[in-house]
Amino acid sequence: MKLLTCPLNGQRNITEFTYGGEYHPMPDHQQASSREWAEHVFFHDNNAGIVIEWWCHSASSYWFLAQRNTISDKILRTFPADEIFNQRVDFAPAPEVSSEAAPTTKGESC
Repeated sequence: MKLLTCPLNGQRNITEFTYGGEYHPMPDHQQASSREWAEHVFFHDNNAGIVIEWWCHSASSYWFLAQRNTISDKILRTFPADEIFNQRVDFAPAPEVSSEAAPTTKGESC
């Protein structure tokens, strides 16, 4: 049985966790182009060796980071996200779209 240590809930069976993808730093939201945002969201390095990844303990919905060697699949350490994220990032609200400018399709439903 493979075990993973959650920083909040302790050591648990790996089946209690959901992999969230590789961590990579967020670009500056005020300076980044649409291309930079797309690359941040959709492209991943997938490097062999030591990487930092997002993991979620499904039962508690607690997200944390794990440092893992992708070659040996050994987890070196797990830690709370606040070790990296120590400041709040406020995004400007999206501009509102008027109902006249929004395209509609007749007969369309949810």
